[in-house]
Amino acid sequence: MELKNTIFLVILLSITILQSSSATPNRSESDQFIVSSCQTTQYPSLCVHTLSAYATKIRHNNDQDLAQTALIISLARAKSVTIFVAKLTKETPKFKRREYLAIKDCIEVLGNSVDRLAQSVKELARAGHAVASEDFMWKMSNVQTWVSAALTDETTCLDGFSERAMGGKVKRLIRYKVVHVAQVTSNALALVNQFAEKRSVKFP
Repeated sequence: MELKNTIFLVILLSITILQSSSATPNRSESDQFIVSSCQTTQYPSLCVHTLSAYATKIRHNNDQDLAQTALIISLARAKSVTIFVAKLTKETPKFKRREYLAIKDCIEVLGNSVDRLAQSVKELARAGHAVASEDFMWKMSNVQTWVSAALTDETTCLDGFSERAMGGKVKRLIRYKVVHVAQVTSNALALVNQFAEKRSVKFP
């Protein structure tokens, strides 16, 4: 998926969320909802920080809006980090062989992460329109599986730079970026799980 396509997807889905609201959400209520919901995540401060910028697009007490927005953010940042890591191989040609191979592996698994998050964004949107419990749970199971796999991909990238022999600068640059994405993805997964749990009890 090209960067411009990812950006278009983010913008399109953000507009869809906004247009689906019956009225513009109250900023204060949305902020409170975000803060409260983020307490269930592993990184609540980061969760609040990343989602607050989209508060006006998240309807109060709408867990799907929250989970959808969290996934969109995770997708965009995963794509950005993939591009960043890929550029390292072109801008810094004097890597040790072990470093170069670790970076190539990282690019591959981050690409998988991007694909899975993109699938998750689309599937979560479909799940929101499900009218039967079985259909909803099937789609949410797909989302949870793909987001979990995306998180595994991101941590797998980090594993390649865990050896002491790896260059310090390279390790710090990549680790800083990928750790952030992994934390954002972890938070998105928690909000997806929260939506799945709350919505499932509403079905007869």
